[in-house]
Amino acid sequence: MNNPPANGFSTQGLSDPTYGPRTLLSMVRTTATLLVFALSLILLVDHSIATDLPDPVKIVLVGDSTVSEYPEKVTTRGWGQYLEQGFKQGTVDVINLAASGRSTKTFITEGRWTKALATEPTYVFIQFGHNDSHAPERPEATNPATDYKQFLRRYIEESREIEAVPVLVTPMVRRAFDAEGKIIENLTPLNRPLSEYAKAMLEIAKEMDVPVIDLQTSSKELAEKIGPDESKQMASKPGDITHFNAKGAEAIANLVIADIEETVPALASYLKQRKAATE
Repeated sequence: MNNPPANGFSTQGLSDPTYGPRTLLSMVRTTATLLVFALSLILLVDHSIATDLPDPVKIVLVGDSTVSEYPEKVTTRGWGQYLEQGFKQGTVDVINLAASGRSTKTFITEGRWTKALATEPTYVFIQFGHNDSHAPERPEATNPATDYKQFLRRYIEESREIEAVPVLVTPMVRRAFDAEGKIIENLTPLNRPLSEYAKAMLEIAKEMDVPVIDLQTSSKELAEKIGPDESKQMASKPGDITHFNAKGAEAIANLVIADIEETVPALASYLKQRKAATE
C-alpha cells in the first residue's frame, strides 16, 4: 500500500495518460472562457446598476449678488453656492446663474433668462428685489406694484412652458438695526423698501399658485435672533449690510433648505438632515 506524499498533494492524476498535453490545454482554455464569461457578467450587472440610477434633479438659480457664485480669492459668497450641499450626494445638480447687480428686468434684457431656460431645468428658483429696489431712475429699477410683478409673471409662465417648476424666493432683509435690535428698512436715495418687493412676490405666488420661500421673513427672524454684533460676522466686509461671507451665505442657504421641506415637498426626500441655520 502506497503512502500519500508528505505534502498531501498527489501527482498521480497528472501522470495519468488521460491528462495529456492536449487535454490540459483544453482544460485551461475552458477555465479561461468561464473566467471571461464571469467577468463579463459582473461588468454587465455593474453597468445595469449604474444606468438604472436616476439622473440628478436639475435646479437652476436666477437672481442677484446675494445668490450668485464668487471666486475663491474674494470673501463674498452667495447662498446659491451652498444650496447643493444640503442635498444627498448625486441627487440634485444646482446650476447657479444668478448675477451681481441684476434685477427682474435686466436679467431678462441681457439674455441671461434665455440661457437659464436653455439648461432645461426641473426647478427654477427665482430671487430678485435688491436691485429692483434701487432709485427709479436707475436702469435696473422696477416698481413693486407694476413692472416687478409683470416680470415675475413672465419668469413663472416661461418656466412652465418648458415644464419646469418655478419657485419664488423673497429677497432677504438688509441687516440694518434700530436701537432695540430690530430690523428696519435701510432707506437711502439708492434704496426703496425691500419689504414692498417681498410683499409683491408673495401676492404673485398666490395669484399664480407658485411655491414661495419667504426668505424675507426667515432672514429677519434670524438677524433679530442673533443680533447686530453677530450679524456683522456674516458680512462680506465691514459695514456691508447686504452681502455675505461664507458663514453668512451658508446660514441663508440653510434657511432656504429648511423651507424647501414644506414648500417644495417633491424635493424633500433628497435633502440631508439639515443643521440649524445659526450653526
